[in-house]
Amino acid sequence: MGSVVLAFAPTDEAELASMKGLSVGILSATQGAYATRQMLLDITQGARVAYSAYPKAHPPALSLRAAGSGATVFGWQAARRRAEGARQLLRPGLLAAQIPGGAAYAGVAGIDDINGAAGADRNGHVAALSVGPPSTLLARVAALRRSSRLVIADLPAGAGGVADLRALSAGRGAGELLIVVQRAPDAPGHELLWAAVGGLKGAGGGELSSQTTNERGLIAAVDLAPTVLRHLGLAPIPPDMRGYPIRTDGPLRSTSLRSLKGRLEVISARRLKALACLLSAWALLLGLSCLPWVGRSGPQRHRAWAMRVGALGVLWAPVAVLLGAALEPSAPVEYGTIVLACLALGALTDLLAAWPRALLAPALVAVFALAADALAGTQLLMRSLLGPDPALGVRFYGIGNELKSGLAVLVLAATAGVLYPATRGRAAARTMALAGVALALVEGAARIGAGVGGVILVTAGTAVATVMLLPGRMTRRRALIVLGSPVAGLVVLAAVDLATAHGTGHFTGSVLHARSTADVRDIIVRRYTAAYDELRHGAMPAATALALAAAALGVRRRRGLLAPVGGDPAWLAALAGGLTAGVVGAFTEDSGPVLLVVAVFALGCVTTYLWGRPRGPTAHGPPRRSPEAARADAPHADAPQLSATRNGG
Repeated sequence: MGSVVLAFAPTDEAELASMKGLSVGILSATQGAYATRQMLLDITQGARVAYSAYPKAHPPALSLRAAGSGATVFGWQAARRRAEGARQLLRPGLLAAQIPGGAAYAGVAGIDDINGAAGADRNGHVAALSVGPPSTLLARVAALRRSSRLVIADLPAGAGGVADLRALSAGRGAGELLIVVQRAPDAPGHELLWAAVGGLKGAGGGELSSQTTNERGLIAAVDLAPTVLRHLGLAPIPPDMRGYPIRTDGPLRSTSLRSLKGRLEVISARRLKALACLLSAWALLLGLSCLPWVGRSGPQRHRAWAMRVGALGVLWAPVAVLLGAALEPSAPVEYGTIVLACLALGALTDLLAAWPRALLAPALVAVFALAADALAGTQLLMRSLLGPDPALGVRFYGIGNELKSGLAVLVLAATAGVLYPATRGRAAARTMALAGVALALVEGAARIGAGVGGVILVTAGTAVATVMLLPGRMTRRRALIVLGSPVAGLVVLAAVDLATAHGTGHFTGSVLHARSTADVRDIIVRRYTAAYDELRHGAMPAATALALAAAALGVRRRRGLLAPVGGDPAWLAALAGGLTAGVVGAFTEDSGPVLLVVAVFALGCVTTYLWGRPRGPTAHGPPRRSPEAARADAPHADAPQLSATRNGG
């Protein structure tokens, strides 16, 4: 009969890697700030949500009280009521409830017994309890293992605990699974813990992974319960468990794992600071360009140059942040690297590409770089400041919400730049549609972007832009095409996932393979709960209000906004599609208003680039005018060029 020992020990990667037969990885402990009791509850239920999704943010204190040969968890009923009030189906104690005879706990006198709660069933009952001196721990674990298929053990600190862990690893027999989780105090900074598993199928000494993270070397606490049940042959896994069984993924590389953990722990703190540094550098560049003694040609030309370079530089950020991910420098060096790389790429692009086609360079390079990183498994996006930030415990792979709507704006605008000067017609509409389809595949494919919401917002934005470029008026058929485009995109995404990821993609794995209607309901509840919580978080209410105000103003004054390109229909379609992508993303993604704010910010950068039009005719000539407009402006044939000159300075 197979058995599982789940051991909590104050250990680290070096000790775990030195033990033969153990595969090592980084464990995402909680969704949000670390708390031991929350991690334990998540382990027992195989699912987790953000603290804000509970009626009470923090779980009650938990401890064991002896009851016969077992124990009851003090505070369990309060924890269960809290879970039942959450806006998602959570069932604390589900793991032990699936195991015949329940679970057992072996502790050491003098060590907090809170980890014993991982063995509680739905009623908060631990089937067997054994507490004693450290010297008898291994014997007591062995005794419990003969009667219980799951044994939770707390190992002592110091050399004694390391020796016990080595003995458990070396003495593991056939059919036995050993799971080790780093024991850490309740304090910020422990959202990522070390973990190891011995006894998985295949050779030991590898790096851990799971379908939850789809990242080499990274697993989640909710993966422990499905791993235990699968090893014990207790299938099927309950539909209320959201984790996936742990697997090994390649040989163990200790240095790489330590580097990954260290990198993931600093991403959150650097994100906004890096953006602030980049925007400050752009503001400084604009300020210097306005000085009267800068250049003999006057400040207007230099101001237009600074507008273009700064806007292009910000739009190069998805590529520039990959440099920091590869180098993993200190914070000041990373900020400086991003700023210099963005502005240098912006200046070089402006020099080599004629206005307004320069946007094509950051769009193409960003899409290809992100796709190549995902397919090659280099994990640069995950390590970058614009990645999904696995330390938060929400999303671990693919293109994060911070990039989805921004990339949509960038690609649609780049397509408008290629078409400029454009006329409404099927050829222009086809080009816009093909660009959007390509981006939707990148953002949605399981092996690249893995973003269901990305497909929805990109297809919606692309459909709006495409229809606006078609000749004639808006018809009912065209309106239905716009409304049905996200559904068509999801159908294609499902087919791509099934063909390329064998049904393990984010969409097919969570929706098409849902094990109950509760699964689908919980997906919807989680998304809108998280979106609403994001709307109330920090400065997001103010940022959302500003984004909405800016979007409304831009729509109202769209003619003046597009004056540098003479109201070109491709640019009008691209900006409308980009705004649509942001709005739709706000209603379909769990980050909610973040996607709208990012989309409006990217649109601001694009229009700033347009208003930085160089003085005089560009390589592509003035905007193409319709015959009617040309006849109307015949007495003032030079008006469009003069207007463009004033706009570009």
